[in-house]
Amino acid sequence: MRALSFKRHRFPAEIIRYAVWLYFRFTLSFRDAEELLSQRGIEVSYETIRCWTIKFGPQIARNLKRRRPVPSA
Repeated sequence: MRALSFKRHRFPAEIIRYAVWLYFRFTLSFRDAEELLSQRGIEVSYETIRCWTIKFGPQIARNLKRRRPVPSA
């Protein structure tokens, strides 16, 4: 598996990861994720978040699923 590369992006890797994490973890709309980020002082459009989820989403989602605890029977 290839490591994520955030080169040539305007925002730092932490912000990109956080935006994509919000979208996948809480199944928010892009506009809801945009609003949550703006409340934290990060001005980014919902379209940018959409592009990030397309580009980085599959690998970040796999990492989230891998870290999810196994339910006990």
